[in-house]
Amino acid sequence: MNTIDFSQVKQVVEVPDAAERLLSKSEKEISFSLNLLLHPSGRDARCTDAELVEADAFVVYHNTARGPAKGGLRIWPTVTLEHTRTLAELMTWKTALVGIPFGGGKSGIRLDPRTLSRVSKTAIIKEYVHMISAELHSGAYVPAPDLGSTDADMAVIYGETHRPESVTGKPPRVGGLPGRREATGFGVCHITALASEALLGRNVEGLRVAVQGFGNVGRWTCRFLHERGAKLVAVSDITGGVYRDQGLDLDQLEQHVARTGGVAEGPGDRITNADLLAMEVDILIPAAVEGVLTEENAGAVKAKLVVEAANDPITPAGEQVLLDNGLPVVPDILANSGGVVASYVEWHQAKSGAITRARETYHTVAEQLEAAFHRVSELAKEKRISQRLAAQAVAVEELVATMKDRGWIPG
Repeated sequence: MNTIDFSQVKQVVEVPDAAERLLSKSEKEISFSLNLLLHPSGRDARCTDAELVEADAFVVYHNTARGPAKGGLRIWPTVTLEHTRTLAELMTWKTALVGIPFGGGKSGIRLDPRTLSRVSKTAIIKEYVHMISAELHSGAYVPAPDLGSTDADMAVIYGETHRPESVTGKPPRVGGLPGRREATGFGVCHITALASEALLGRNVEGLRVAVQGFGNVGRWTCRFLHERGAKLVAVSDITGGVYRDQGLDLDQLEQHVARTGGVAEGPGDRITNADLLAMEVDILIPAAVEGVLTEENAGAVKAKLVVEAANDPITPAGEQVLLDNGLPVVPDILANSGGVVASYVEWHQAKSGAITRARETYHTVAEQLEAAFHRVSELAKEKRISQRLAAQAVAVEELVATMKDRGWIPG
């Protein structure tokens, strides 16, 4: 199932039948099994108490017209081929929308990383590299951190390929990019500020914000919004949530999460994730997982603006409820694309040998996202369509033009 409805997009921009056919399916899909003997404590797998770990794994290229397949490595117990397809497709639209020369890809391993020791996880990553070595060494697929994977895992990939451009999201000391870890959250913050002015007619300073999710994206989104003067009144994660009407103390919250591993019982009044989604705030930012706002609960949303920091956090039926209630939604392919912009900067740095500073990373992210935001907003206003449909139309138009340039479809 495609993440966009081409019948709607074709009402906005011209989409040749040949382009629709190519964009409606994956270019390449690889399914394989990672089989390893792992000792529970991470010691020598030849020990008699070692256990066999079997994990399904997938790599999907959705479309590579604009460049190598780019997309993170997800390590999570709910990973499936179908979901990997969806995430690869989202990357196709995202890279085209923000104007970087990457295509859309994704990979996944169906394991729970929370049950793995560092040694065991490293062994699994090494086996993953071994199984798709041709994809990585050729540069056809370029992974990055995603749910369940970290910059340390990307360093393992680099250590196996010995090619710094084969993976992005590495620690800065091993060829990574200063500012890359924060880039997605920085981008969400920047888009939120732009959307506040364009759609609410207000500067983000002083606006009440609720953020669902306090992982890498949610935490840095909170940090950058706080620095811009927004009032973070509610934050939640899988463990629970906290609320403080006059604004949360972000330093205290970060210290609590570092100490306990979750937001629950942090400084503030206790709330649930459901409470957070229905809170009376100016801006709601779902930054956790997919499908949290549905037809069943979207009607309870009281925010004035919703910004998607997670991938696919609102179902189509849920978004229709929000739109019917007059709530604008800034889509994920625009709002959370700061990470892939920074990945391009890191990839380019690795190939050129250049040195990039964090402020340069932020500048490039802001520049690319701002150009995309204005293009999307102008189209949405001109055609009187949603921000999501406008973003999809811009992305598809870019891809159609690229495929014509490459001779993939008739000009």
